[in-house]
Amino acid sequence: MASIFTKIVNGEIPCYKIDENENFLAFLDINPLAKGHTLVIPKKEIDYIFDLDDKLFSEMNLFAKRIAHAIDKSVDCKRVGIAVVGLEVPHAHIHLIPLNDIGDLNFANPKLKLTSEELELIARTIASNL
Repeated sequence: MASIFTKIVNGEIPCYKIDENENFLAFLDINPLAKGHTLVIPKKEIDYIFDLDDKLFSEMNLFAKRIAHAIDKSVDCKRVGIAVVGLEVPHAHIHLIPLNDIGDLNFANPKLKLTSEELELIARTIASNL
């Protein structure tokens, strides 16, 4: 069965898209730890990030780097952190999370409740800074 991320890639489920190319998609996490929390995924459904071939793995990180710089320009934060957990969805993904404190990267923290209008504005702002 296709993962929720594959359904997003296929347009079956909407997302707050920031950017995409032929191999990758970046979109906002709808249960964010911080405003601007973004997910970067390969369009090809591969469960474990370290099962990506070297070329795809390298390209995914370069794609994520470009998105992280745009987040940094768009959201009030000291840094953009990166996390790969890989337990919540069986589809490789990178979390890019705006940080002001080390504790901001704790996935046990309460998630923000943002409106669709807020998410749309954040996505547009980040996309405009690419």
